[in-house]
Amino acid sequence: MKRSDVLLAALGLVFVWQIAAMLIQRPILPAPWVVMTVFFQEMGENLVIHFGVSLWRVSAGMFLSVLAAAPAGLAIGGSKTWNRILSPVIYLLYPIPKVVLVPIVFLFLGIGDTAKIAIIFLILFFQIVVLVRDQAAGIPPQLLQSLRSLGAGRRALFRFVYLPASLPAILTALRQSIGTAVAVLYVTELFATKYGLGYYIYYQGSTLFNYPAMYAGVVAMSLLGLGMYFAVDWLERKLCRWKFVS
Repeated sequence: MKRSDVLLAALGLVFVWQIAAMLIQRPILPAPWVVMTVFFQEMGENLVIHFGVSLWRVSAGMFLSVLAAAPAGLAIGGSKTWNRILSPVIYLLYPIPKVVLVPIVFLFLGIGDTAKIAIIFLILFFQIVVLVRDQAAGIPPQLLQSLRSLGAGRRALFRFVYLPASLPAILTALRQSIGTAVAVLYVTELFATKYGLGYYIYYQGSTLFNYPAMYAGVVAMSLLGLGMYFAVDWLERKLCRWKFVS
């Protein structure tokens, strides 16, 4: 997607926001320029700390999920035995909305960063496992047989066939899960914490009734998700160059 298209879309949303603020004319919906003024003021003070904490939590969850789920998906998709044994388990666990596990995770891991990162990990793990498994299982058997006939072992097949073939699936899973991960991050940051964008938004809006600052937090969380989405796009262009060759 072109950056100019994204910029035009953003300007369109700001225009709609401005019209809505003019029509409603209530403190609960300040004008965009008011929010942006507060946003830059707060980013120079404490909002940047909340942004950094949230970025750390969601980045750690994403990194750990890829580190665990990608090899698991490759192993399951590359082995008929493991696929037959573990696919029913994945089939049962995958549809469960992971947000319902928030209180359970807090009970076992406490209310610190570990629990918040673990929840994001759970959300992304199953997304990546399912897509990588399907991608690995869909590799033509003729290709694998021809490489085995040339002397390629299991390690070589995983490194030069399964992993490159599954990279787009890994990045697609990340792209699909970013919105959910950021949304759940907001929920987890409402519990017993003093840092994070979720806490900042709730505190400013529900305790201080500082609505411009609340919207500034919403903008910051939106930029967090958008930045991670663009980061995945960048990784895809770097790691999957063959997809962009015309």
